[in-house]
Amino acid sequence: MHPLRAYLHRFVPELTDADWQPLAASLRARHLARGEHFIQAGDYLPVLALVIDGTCRLYYPRPDGQERTTYFFFEHHLLADYAGCLTGRASQFSIQALVDTELVVFDYAVLQRLYAERPIYERFGRRLAEYHLLGTDARLVEHLLLSPEERYRALLASGKTKILERIPQQLVANYLGITPVSLSRIRTRVARGG
Repeated sequence: MHPLRAYLHRFVPELTDADWQPLAASLRARHLARGEHFIQAGDYLPVLALVIDGTCRLYYPRPDGQERTTYFFFEHHLLADYAGCLTGRASQFSIQALVDTELVVFDYAVLQRLYAERPIYERFGRRLAEYHLLGTDARLVEHLLLSPEERYRALLASGKTKILERIPQQLVANYLGITPVSLSRIRTRVARGG
């Protein structure tokens, strides 16, 4: 099964071959070299992509030159500037490959057309939006209510082991909203059982 079809199947297992074919016909491969951007803040890119192999990060560049990483994409994650797709506005964030990354991409316009032609895609879009809303809400609650150490412990308990195994420590710290030095201290305390 094509990786994108398997991804769709998670949300709409009733997707048929006839439903899949119009989307399959619009797919194209894209390679991102390490450090290359899928999209940069200020750009408009109404395209969705599934990570086939590799790792990307989503970050917000700040006016002071700093960056704030808020999400990581691994194999079988869908990525896009979805707000930009919906509003037609430039992105507020950037998505960058952390390693050489292979994607399969398709235009948002194709998905919009399929919404109108095939109700299964509307169902997929709704379920996907609900899934992402819940994830975004959970991240917001973590940052508003948990201390840095509690956020680290929550990450350990979350099962998101790819972040801890494949992401450089300075980016893990950035994701948690702390400095690398603070992360090192927290890791030491947690390892000692404190």
